[in-house]
Amino acid sequence: MSRILDQRILLLAISFLTSLQSTKVLSEWKKCGDRECETAMSRVQATTDYLGPDCRYLNFKSGEEIMVYSKLSRKNENLWTGSKGKDFGYFPKDAVKVEEVLIAEEVEVLTKETDFLCLHGDKYAFE
Repeated sequence: MSRILDQRILLLAISFLTSLQSTKVLSEWKKCGDRECETAMSRVQATTDYLGPDCRYLNFKSGEEIMVYSKLSRKNENLWTGSKGKDFGYFPKDAVKVEEVLIAEEVEVLTKETDFLCLHGDKYAFE
C-alpha cells in the first residue's frame, strides 16, 4: 500500500514540475507601445511558417499578417508577442519582417506571471 502511495506522490511531483516549466517566465521585462501593452506597436508579415513549442506561442504560415503588442527585452529579446485574428502568443522576431511601425516610442515595463500562461477563450490554462 505504501509503495502505491509513493508512486502516486512521485507522479504528482512530476506533474507539478511539468506545469511549472510550461509557465516559466521567459523574461522579466518587455517593451510595449503603452504602459498597459494594449496599443499595437507594429504590423509584421511572416517570412516563414512557424509552429510554437506550446500553447503560449502563436502559430502562423508564411505571408500572414501579425499585429505586434510587445517585445520581450533584456533576458530574451528574440521573442515578440502578437495576434493573428483571434490567436495570440509569442513568436521569434526572426520569423517576421516589419511592414509598418505604429508607435514612435517604446515603453519598458515589468512582465506579469499571467504574460506566460495560455489563454483559451476567457480562461487561463495551465499545461
